[in-house]
Amino acid sequence: MKPLILFAPGAGAPSSHPWMQNWKRRLSEIGDVETLDYAYMRDSRNRPDPLPKLIAAHREALNDGRKQNPAGSTILIGKSMGGRVGCHLSLEEKVDGLVCLGYPLCAMGDRTKLRDEVLRALNTPILFVQGTRDALCPLDLLERVRAEMKTQNVLHVVDGGDHSLGVPNRQLQAMSKTQEDIDQQIFEAIAGFVDQLRIAAD
Repeated sequence: MKPLILFAPGAGAPSSHPWMQNWKRRLSEIGDVETLDYAYMRDSRNRPDPLPKLIAAHREALNDGRKQNPAGSTILIGKSMGGRVGCHLSLEEKVDGLVCLGYPLCAMGDRTKLRDEVLRALNTPILFVQGTRDALCPLDLLERVRAEMKTQNVLHVVDGGDHSLGVPNRQLQAMSKTQEDIDQQIFEAIAGFVDQLRIAAD
């Protein structure tokens, strides 16, 4: 049975955004994908809701998704803020795995303002997918946090990737690759992570 994948957007764009739709289509190969939009997005407000309200909306979407897809396992996947909120939710609700596509470790890109407390508290296995050009998550800081996390954690690095995991055309040409190739590598990392969770649960 395919796992339920609850796929949450980042702060700046809703689930209808082409980036989200592209990944929803890919992820549907490995699970039953449900997306969500937070209340401020549905109300066309720019400023994200306070964290407790974001977590409550995420929980509601999770409960709705489980009614639609009473699968044996649940994976929370999120872009940026959506991944961070999923991490917080996993401290309160039992889920099988977390995937963060561009975790926003540094608030506003400030290396002194780390959103690492929730990562250190996690008990749920997590996969980080991070670009080397992502100012919101310098890899040296992430590695320091990962070394102190108590849960299983895996990192897939996107060489040249920005906060949305996009690689500049010049670098793609130098590597004789396309963004499609990069996305396929990311997908394979996610699929492998989900497979390992399934094997561990059997």
